[in-house]
Amino acid sequence: MSEHRKPDLSSDRRRFFRIDDEIRLYYKKIPDNQLQDNSATGLNAFGDCSLATALDMMTQESQVSLHRLERNDPDVAEYLKVLNNKIDLVARALLIQKMELSEQKTRNVNMSASGIAFDSEELIQPGECLEIKMLLSSSMAVIITYGKVVRCEKNADMDKEYPYIVGVDYYRMPEQDREVLIKHVVKRQIQQIREEKESS
Repeated sequence: MSEHRKPDLSSDRRRFFRIDDEIRLYYKKIPDNQLQDNSATGLNAFGDCSLATALDMMTQESQVSLHRLERNDPDVAEYLKVLNNKIDLVARALLIQKMELSEQKTRNVNMSASGIAFDSEELIQPGECLEIKMLLSSSMAVIITYGKVVRCEKNADMDKEYPYIVGVDYYRMPEQDREVLIKHVVKRQIQQIREEKESS
């Protein structure tokens, strides 16, 4: 995504680093009252997605114990890593199939832990509410969140498939989902810097 396609958000919304990325993304419009009702129920509104996010958090929490085990018994630690990867792979595959994300095309996005701008095939008016499902490529994590459209403008790249760029602010995103997004943004930023250095 080129520089001129980044969302023109005010400084108070730039609390987090933003990156250009390419992810599988699905969205649908929802009524404003549904946004209010669902945000109040927290993680229970997201079902299996909450399980996937919880798995990510548990993996992070177990890292200290795993590092300790690596020093004392590296063979057992290696075996546990393999088991963890198997569980993670199965959970992701089931979740992606259930949520139809595997059938979605990738979209160019500019994202942070506070909001996202993405390619869209339709004009969406500012103020409209969306439910958004994202598959993050770097970790295969799935995030489901709600948001409000803050802007929608013509795609400067004259993309016929995606003629619009839609900017969205997340609405009451659970902190553990926000942590997953922050980790993804940092990881992708490091990857992109490394790729730029290697290509120069």
